Amino acid sequence: MRSNRWADLGVRLASGLVLAGLGVLSVWAGGLTFVLMTTAIFALMAWELAALTDADHAPSRLLVAGLGAGGILAAQWGLWPALLAAPLALALTPRRDGRLLGLYAAVMLFAAHHFIELDQRGAILVAWIVLVVVVSDIMGYFAGRLLGGPKFWPKASPKKTWSGTVAGWVGAALVGLGLVITGHGTPALVLLSPLVAFAGQLGDIAESLLKRRAGVKDASNLIPGHGGVLDRFDALIGAVLAVWVWGLVLPLPIGG
Repeated sequence: MRSNRWADLGVRLASGLVLAGLGVLSVWAGGLTFVLMTTAIFALMAWELAALTDADHAPSRLLVAGLGAGGILAAQWGLWPALLAAPLALALTPRRDGRLLGLYAAVMLFAAHHFIELDQRGAILVAWIVLVVVVSDIMGYFAGRLLGGPKFWPKASPKKTWSGTVAGWVGAALVGLGLVITGHGTPALVLLSPLVAFAGQLGDIAESLLKRRAGVKDASNLIPGHGGVLDRFDALIGAVLAVWVWGLVLPLPIGG
């Protein structure tokens, strides 16, 4: 019987190219375009979070998405408490795992805010984070399906293998090496890039755990071949947080 492990490749590739084009456009444009694009993406992620345990109440989902978008925008003007509006809406409205979803949403929206702050320090910084996440995901996808092998964390993410995980680290290191060679970073970037990729993989696993608790395969079906916006950008949350933590301790080894 023919294997269907590549059955979703065509759809994933087409959707991925569209997402990549939008990403390149927003990073290149920067400024308000990048802020609005980031806000829209994370608002959709908040909408999907609300739908995980309250699928029958669209007004509730729209409220959480609106509060998420408003919080991200308000935080750009120093109104930090606004970032907590959507998480509180998730935590305080009747739903299963409301507090857990609220905590996840708070972390997610903080990541969105910091991602926008990083863009203000230079497009190369944002491009590096996105490349690390995308390349590690692509390398992991192909290595996992070609090599297979032991599962990384089967209870949380049944499809993720050690071969794919390590391949993702290698891909991330190559991204860092490429930037060092072209004069955009110091050698420490080759070390930091796999760490950021690993944080992104943990972000993916965290979202997988939420979905398993909710009993769903995908956060939504908004992106053909990928599931929902949260399914596609969950790794970005972990990656941005890792960059934030590194920046608290050491200077980022990359040009602005």
